[in-house]
Formats: sequence, structure tokens, C-alpha cells
Amino acid sequence: MSAPSTPRASHALFPGVFDPFHHGHLDLVRRAARLFGRVTVGVAQNPEKQPMLGAEQRAELVRECVTGIAGVEVRLVAGLVVHACEELGADVIVRGLRGGGDYDYEAAMARTNRTLLARIDTVLLAPAPEHTHVSSTLVRHIASLGGDASGLVPPPVARALRERFPPRPA
Repeated sequence: MSAPSTPRASHALFPGVFDPFHHGHLDLVRRAARLFGRVTVGVAQNPEKQPMLGAEQRAELVRECVTGIAGVEVRLVAGLVVHACEELGADVIVRGLRGGGDYDYEAAMARTNRTLLARIDTVLLAPAPEHTHVSSTLVRHIASLGGDASGLVPPPVARALRERFPPRPA
């Protein structure tokens, strides 16, 4: 009988636009940090998207939110996720799944990334049930209409949203 193999993945990349970073994202970062020795949150600079917040601001907000979580760093990433994995030395990609619709997209991306870089595996994590309904789109919509999204985002993000979209008087 052979000895059990030790996990090979020690550095995970959690890529995303994070516009804005919310409690579901933070939950996934915390859980990934427990699973892997090192997690890099890769804040994407995607020229095809028109983010509400600039890449540097998004990265700084994520840094504030993950302060104190051991083994987690935040970096700006551009281009293909597998290229970021190569640059950072990551051996696994972490992605979140809120529901069944996300699965189809994420499974296709995982297969594509493995085709592009065979050594890369993707781990799909579901957020805690209390965060399953939260999306960056929902947060942006609430904030842009003058609503209070502070229950959906960490305090640094809530502050940035209030600065960008001052609350409307009742």
C-alpha cells in the first residue's frame, strides 16, 4: 500500500474584477487561505469591462479587506489568468460559485485554462449560504441608486461606495 500523497497545491490565485469586493468574495478568500499555504487575490485589469472603480482603487480596497488573513496578498493582474499563474507561481485557481448558472461558465473556463496550462487545476468554492445572493452587480446597482449596500460589503468598500454615491435623502 502506498503512502497518501501530499497536496501539491500550495499557492492559489483567486482572480476577479472585484468591482466591488463583497462579503461573498471575502468568505472565499478566508476559506482558500485555510486550504492553501498562500493565496493571491488577483485584481483583474480587463480592457473589455468598464469598472465602476479603477484597478488601483479596487486592489487597495481588497488589501484593506484581507488585512490580517495569513498568507494572503493582493496583486493587479492583466491578460490571461494562466499567464498570471505562471508569473506568480500559482498552481491552482480558485473561483466562486453562487449557483448552477455559474457552474456552466466556470467549468468551461476551468477546462480552457487546463488546456492552456495543463499543470493548473481549478477549485470551485461555494460561498457561505448567507452570501450566495450577493454579486458585485447587485452591490453596484444598490449603491448607484443611493441605497445602503453596507450589509453586503466589508467596511472599507462601504466607505468607498458612500464616497462615490452619497446617500440620497429620504
